[in-house]
Amino acid sequence: MRRILAASVLLSPLLFTASAVASQPMDDSSASTQVRPVSTGVTSPKIVRSTNIVVSQEFAEALPQDAEVVLTLNVDEKGMPEGIQIVKSANAQLGERVADAVREFRWRPATLDHQPVPMDVTLEVMVQH
Repeated sequence: MRRILAASVLLSPLLFTASAVASQPMDDSSASTQVRPVSTGVTSPKIVRSTNIVVSQEFAEALPQDAEVVLTLNVDEKGMPEGIQIVKSANAQLGERVADAVREFRWRPATLDHQPVPMDVTLEVMVQH
């Protein structure tokens, strides 16, 4: 019980100070006038031109039915793909062919506040037989 009283006695001056500050009226001159810019948001890159990947019949038959290639890349401010890396592929040849085709893709770049900006993209390509 003594500990509670001691803590109350020690904290009471702090409480009185806090209540005194909170009870003072606030006018417009003391309000924060910080201006914050409003963002129009971010739009992601969009593919505007792509190419088909043509492979031989023998190569296609050797692929699994649900073959998938996953790539990471950066779409620059001009809509050009850069830094293409193969993350997942049914085999190395397929991954390279898809990466070569993606180098020919053209994109509408991402935007931030209506200004083009570079953005990293993960692209999943499903192989159809």
